[in-house]
Amino acid sequence: MVENISKRYISWEEIDGLIIHLADRIKTEMPYIESIVGIERGGLIPAVMLSHKLGLPLTKSISANTLVVDDICDSGKTLKEGVGVYTAVLFHKPHTSCFTPSIFAEEYKGDDWIILPWENKDSEPIQDYLVEHLNYRNRL
Repeated sequence: MVENISKRYISWEEIDGLIIHLADRIKTEMPYIESIVGIERGGLIPAVMLSHKLGLPLTKSISANTLVVDDICDSGKTLKEGVGVYTAVLFHKPHTSCFTPSIFAEEYKGDDWIILPWENKDSEPIQDYLVEHLNYRNRL
């Protein structure tokens, strides 16, 4: 069990606002996007929501103009090691991430563990979060 990590609980209302903001940015800054793929688990729900909002197909395969969506870019490992030219997230933590997504809804500068509405309220931080944050704090 992890102790002393504060949590920020995100509501569905906040998610709706982030999706609207992200969709508006995608329309303006990335009009060439033709399809959306969600990274399994965290990225599936935001990908479906963006697919509906933008009127773009949700696919399982990545082509040249596919947007790869995840919920958060915390350590950055998932997106850095994944495939896809274009990436989008709801939350980007630049101070802990080794990767910068193509586009994001919110830059999050806090160290809180973000709990999204589709997750268990008592979810624990995952291992890569712990390693990245301990490394980050040791560099300070």
